Amino acid sequence: MVDTMALLPAFLRPTRTTRRASHRAALPQGGFEAVLDAPDDRLSPALVAAARGEYGAASALLAATRAAGQWEDRDRYAKRLAAFARSRPEWFEAWRAAAPGDPGTALVAAQLAVDRAWPSPARAELLREVSPLITAAARADDLDPVPWRIALDHARGSRAGHRYFEELWEAAVRRAPHHYGCHVAALRYLGTFWHGSHRECFDFADLAAQDAPAGSLVQALPARAAFGYLTDDCGPEVPRERLDAAADRAVALSARFPAAAPWPAEMRNKLLYLLVRLGRWEDARAELDLIGPYATSFPWERFSDDPLGRFLRLREGLLGAAPPAALSGLVKAAPRPRNGHRGRAAAADH
Repeated sequence: MVDTMALLPAFLRPTRTTRRASHRAALPQGGFEAVLDAPDDRLSPALVAAARGEYGAASALLAATRAAGQWEDRDRYAKRLAAFARSRPEWFEAWRAAAPGDPGTALVAAQLAVDRAWPSPARAELLREVSPLITAAARADDLDPVPWRIALDHARGSRAGHRYFEELWEAAVRRAPHHYGCHVAALRYLGTFWHGSHRECFDFADLAAQDAPAGSLVQALPARAAFGYLTDDCGPEVPRERLDAAADRAVALSARFPAAAPWPAEMRNKLLYLLVRLGRWEDARAELDLIGPYATSFPWERFSDDPLGRFLRLREGLLGAAPPAALSGLVKAAPRPRNGHRGRAAAADH
């Protein structure tokens, strides 16, 4: 049995010393619309062009994020382009054939391979076969932390040992000490191996947030740990004040971002879930104003096959001052069945 508790000191080391250079639906009340998983203004043209079979815009978008070191954007865009490639493989194969040495295609290829393997009952075995693609993506740009985020997800899915994972983690934070995607991947790994030990996950998330700049998405990591605790069925109780502190930190971060913008929408939708679970109704209504029309599949797909419908029902209930029991019921419904790997069957759930 792997001694995963030995991993905690490595994850709790400060990282500051390692710095380096859609669908639509109408809401019955008020006529407002909600959009599910809307792309931002940079990604949208690339997806429109991809729908026409063109890959130049996607290539240029990833090249621009790489040149500017916009790693959070690059991570989000790589995931969305891989999701498109999964449904339109001929589009991606044409892009890959035209630009075989492009770091962008290497990155999307690695993400796509992990996405394809994730829902399978043979996940661990299939993931081991895609390791060369992740290695190729990492070698394509030594400064890019996103391949290392993919490698961290890959290690969790293939149930790699903690020493190997620690090596990946340290390589990731050398490149970008406050990259949110890598921190989420690490938190999920800890949650998988320390199933039920949510306090250790909070320790990791809290220290990472304390070490990160005030405007970093890592400030939302404790809220992610709170989400893991509130959607789990085991482990000792986490004190209410720790859950509130995680929510407070995420509320402060959300207030720093523009209102009704698509790119922070997932963080805000997750925060809305947390605020409702904590019964913080006024804070939840205030967060709805910041979310605007931008619903996201996560976290609502964890509780319903109709994530947009779940978001709309919750929004209508909050705006209509529905009874707390009714609102709580919308975020406490039983999740869909797991797939035997302590994860949902959806490919995006990693």
